[in-house]
Amino acid sequence: MPEPEIPDSFLEGYARILRDVALTGRRLTREELDTRRALGRLAAEAGHQLRALVRMHLAESRTAWPATADSASAESVLFAMEQAVDAFAEGFERAQRLTVRREEAARREFIDDLLYGRSDLGRLAERATRFGLRLSRAHAVAVATGPDAYTETDAVPRHVESALLARFGGRKILLTTKDGRLICIAPGNQPDVLRYFAKQAHAATDGGRVAVGRAHRGPGGVVQSYDEALAALDLADRMDLDDPVLHSADLLVYPVLTRDRQAMADLVRSELGPLQQARGGAEPLLKTLSVYFEAGCVAAETARRLALSVRALTYRLERIHQLTGSDPSDPMHRYTLQTAVIGARLLDWPANEV
Repeated sequence: MPEPEIPDSFLEGYARILRDVALTGRRLTREELDTRRALGRLAAEAGHQLRALVRMHLAESRTAWPATADSASAESVLFAMEQAVDAFAEGFERAQRLTVRREEAARREFIDDLLYGRSDLGRLAERATRFGLRLSRAHAVAVATGPDAYTETDAVPRHVESALLARFGGRKILLTTKDGRLICIAPGNQPDVLRYFAKQAHAATDGGRVAVGRAHRGPGGVVQSYDEALAALDLADRMDLDDPVLHSADLLVYPVLTRDRQAMADLVRSELGPLQQARGGAEPLLKTLSVYFEAGCVAAETARRLALSVRALTYRLERIHQLTGSDPSDPMHRYTLQTAVIGARLLDWPANEV
């Protein structure tokens, strides 16, 4: 697309200044410099390119070069050109920086409104098109955490963004940061984007964790998916999950289990409460149960993970049976015990009374 034609008004007074300087050898006045800065600001606000504007000034300098200029006055004219173009570029760059700051503020306000579910949803959808999102469609959100808190200007978010743009340049993707975390919002029918984001974010954050929410439709769908991703990260911390990438769709059983918090607390107290009578408290035996179930109830593998002998593990399992009345190796008792163990992790028991 050809660049828009630049009006001659941005050169107003420039040729006159050159002629006057050739005759007097003077420097530009403060008023003249302020005028050049103002013209530069107007040119930036009009959307013209600085390179084209500088080229325009040089062409005008060649056309309007004073015919009477000798070698002495030529130096003054060249210096005047330098002053004029420098002041013009200064005004242009100031206006650009102000525009960038305004754009950044508008983008941050939009992201905050989007992820907090604030603002009128219809108005939010209109603003979203400016940032490449069509909120009438389904979107999913991925959230990445690392050892540090990140802002959009940090190297890690810029690296991840560059990788995404290089691979998915034509996709409608929004990458940002929020509360020190990396956030990626992508169309719900493009899971490959979030998979690639998770891979890049995990590597860029030195092994950080990524959670992906489910896809939901509409302006409110983004905040719903974002909340699911945050909940998955919180759940991973409480449950000591070591998966680098978590999908909220795979963790739906946990909210179901804790939907009736009182019932779950009763189960934990009645089923696992007796473990507190053990020497060393409930925590060692609770960890034994947790690892036992994670290992598929295979004694040898459980012992290896706990750095115990099989005999020591067998003793622990027998002690659990004695205290609770439930046998971890009995399929009839196993489900209740495992559910109670999950509930204990979710409720942070025994550290917190339930």
